[in-house]
Amino acid sequence: MSASKMPTPQPAERVGAAPRNKVAARPADEPDFRTLFHAWLESHRASIVDSLRRLARQPIGSFFTCLVMAVALSMPMGLSLLLDNVEKLGGSWQRAAQISLFLELSASEREGEALREQIKAMDDVADVEWISREQALEEFQQLSGLGQALKELPENPLPGVVLVTPKEVDKAKLEALRQRLAELPKVEQAQLDLVWVERLTAILKLGDRFVFGLSVLLILALLLVIGNTIRLHIENRRAEIEVIKLVGGTDGYVRRPFLYMGALYGFGAGVFAWLLLAFGLDWLNDAVVRLAGLYGSDFALSGVPSGDGFSLLLGAVLLGYIGAWLAVARHLNELAPR
Repeated sequence: MSASKMPTPQPAERVGAAPRNKVAARPADEPDFRTLFHAWLESHRASIVDSLRRLARQPIGSFFTCLVMAVALSMPMGLSLLLDNVEKLGGSWQRAAQISLFLELSASEREGEALREQIKAMDDVADVEWISREQALEEFQQLSGLGQALKELPENPLPGVVLVTPKEVDKAKLEALRQRLAELPKVEQAQLDLVWVERLTAILKLGDRFVFGLSVLLILALLLVIGNTIRLHIENRRAEIEVIKLVGGTDGYVRRPFLYMGALYGFGAGVFAWLLLAFGLDWLNDAVVRLAGLYGSDFALSGVPSGDGFSLLLGAVLLGYIGAWLAVARHLNELAPR
């Protein structure tokens, strides 16, 4: 009697094999976006609190670091504000670049008024003033001291004058405007002191370049100061950072507290710089008001505008953040666990 053949078990029927028609078990559910976002916020909150706590442990050192940064920040901003105030000292720099239009002697006062309105409508003109022949003669009599002699003249020898104040102090634009005005009817001569305009432009450019160069140098100094300060904090926490990286801490996790510390240094420096500028301008304003009063002027220094103050504060925070980032990026590779 021959032995009956037993059916060969299929792979799905073997011991330990997964059922053919069953779905494989899914991996564990990952955390949702809300959980990840909450963890991210908690990590940043902990970094800010830790940075504040460490700065509070060294109040004197933190204060002087912020003060040094504040002095460096306030110098270029203070010079820029002083230049702005100097420009307002004479009323307007554009007044120094006025174009004088001497009209023909036959031009009447009505024609002079019409010419003033025509010039005032031009785009490159900020202001126009009409001086009649009678006004010109009266002013000349008062300034020259020859009033009695001028009265003996048979007729008024002075022409009417139109004073044109341009919007921009630019040599090329002023010369083009002068030629354009010289071609107007009843204009005998258009006079512009281009030498003074060149000097004025050179003075303004010199001041702007000086402030720009000083700003660049002080920004580099600030980056060095904040970088050296953060480097000291890194050295004090070297062992802690090596342990964090040993257990899998990322570079971003290690870098975050130092970035917040740099931003906090910058914020403190920005507040101190704003206060220094406000106090310095107020202290200097007393002497300026007394000096201006001797010349019969009511000129006074303006304070720090709110927009400039907030820009200074934001710039200080960014400089602190960038300086900290550069310092951490330089030393991060050296802190890798061995």
